[in-house]
Amino acid sequence: MANVQFDLVSPERRLASVAASEVRIPATEGDMTAMANHLPTITTLRPGVLVVVHDGGMDEYVVSGGFAEINAESVSVLAEQALPRSEVTQEVFDRMVEDARNALDHARDKQKDEPDVVDAAAKLLSDMVAVGTHIGLDSKQSSFG
Repeated sequence: MANVQFDLVSPERRLASVAASEVRIPATEGDMTAMANHLPTITTLRPGVLVVVHDGGMDEYVVSGGFAEINAESVSVLAEQALPRSEVTQEVFDRMVEDARNALDHARDKQKDEPDVVDAAAKLLSDMVAVGTHIGLDSKQSSFG
């Protein structure tokens, strides 16, 4: 099976650079899988789990957003925040949810006349809580306020 060059970077560091047989991406328009010979695509990311399948196995990364550029030979992900799944402890996840909640509160307070901004912030919080459920962490959120 043909591979693509996969690179994942966040503002803090380069997290991965590997030949991958597939990359599962949490895109804002829906989950997608990129493989060799994919049509050129640029997509935004929603909070989710990015999965990279390669000869050495499978790696998972929790991303909070960003962009993916896909073409026939490579997949490059520029994440707003990304961590290997193994580094996402309950404490780290709680901070990520708190950041998303603060963004929603800020949008409600400062941009109440822009419903699209408030809706996007609410979706971000909802997606972040869903990530925790997916990876087995407790969101400690009874409602999204």
